[in-house]
This record gives sequence, structure tokens and C-alpha cells, in this order.
Amino acid sequence: MISKKELLDLTGISYGQLYRWKRKQLIPEEWFIRKSTYTGQETFFPKMLVLARVQNILNMKDDLSLDELASRLSDTAGFSDLRLTAKTISERNIVTDLTLSTYGADVRDKDDMYAFDKLLHLVAADTLLASGDMNLDEGRLLLRTLDRHAEELKGRPSDLYFVRKMGVALFMLAPSPAELFFDEGVRLVSKVALGDLIEQLKGRLS
Repeated sequence: MISKKELLDLTGISYGQLYRWKRKQLIPEEWFIRKSTYTGQETFFPKMLVLARVQNILNMKDDLSLDELASRLSDTAGFSDLRLTAKTISERNIVTDLTLSTYGADVRDKDDMYAFDKLLHLVAADTLLASGDMNLDEGRLLLRTLDRHAEELKGRPSDLYFVRKMGVALFMLAPSPAELFFDEGVRLVSKVALGDLIEQLKGRLS
């Protein structure tokens, strides 16, 4: 979490901008979280989500009206018709060639097209591979999990959990926030907010 003061200091935006963007639904109402502190009530935000969203707004605000921005930033609005070839994905460095060649098509294949959701799943695999937390075979299990269940959580804040027990990898998707309790011997390897990945991908595509 990040406090409102920290957010304003880090991004250089003003209090007025922040709440104008809230009124225009550029920043979702549910990201404004009121908490009690020793100084009273303060507003906090999910750190990675709000920082990525503010950066996207700053990158686009000179070219689009606030209403156009709201449409562009709402979930995957504006990207539903997106189709990119593996070659374009490689050239724009959206995911690494290793991820593409392992889970997708050869970058020289001009006919294989990727929609936003498929790209998002590849970004998730790319992120965990880059961190060193996941091997290539586990990535195949991750993609099967996302392909099978991500649609059920579409449009809802959700998290991806990567756990291991006795060396066996498991992936879980759950609405956010969720409180999960694991059996003894289960190790949480990584937790990824899918909203963070969506913001990152939209930033790369904008």
C-alpha cells in the first residue's frame, strides 16, 4: 500500500488532479482505501496498481481528453480488437523471445496472431521466468491455469498465487483481496496482482 501523500510526492501530481481523475473514473473508487492511523484517518492505495495507472494517465493525457482516457483505461477497453503477430511482439519487446518461442510461435511466423488476453498470459509467464521463481515446464502449467480460469475473474481484481509443496508447483487464481491459508509444507513462491500486469501491458501497448 502507498499513502496519498507518498503518491503525490512520488508522481508529482496535485491533490486536485488526483480527485479530478477519481471523479472521471480514471482511478477506480475502490482503490481509495481509508485506514486508521495514529494521526487519524488516511487514504491509501494499492501501490503497484495506482503507480502504473498514474504513469499511464500522464503518458496519454496530452493526446486524449479525460473522457477518452477513461474509456482507454477501463479494464481492457480499447484493446478487445487488438491482434499482434509474434514478430511485432518481439520487435516491441512486450515479452522476451524465450517466452514467445517456448509458449507461443516462432517470431518469424507472420500469421500467428495474439489477442490482449493471450498477451497478458504471456506477460505473466515472462514476469515469473524473469524473476527466477519459475522454470519453463512450470510456465506451461501456469498458462493452462490462466487459459482455463482467468475468464471467470475477468473484470474483477484478482491475484495469481504460485506455491510449491515438496517440489511440486501449483498455481491458483483468487479474487482480491482474499485471505488464503496453506497447509503445512506449502511455500508461497510468488503472488502477482493481475491488475498490475494489465496496467503494465496497456502501458507497453499505448
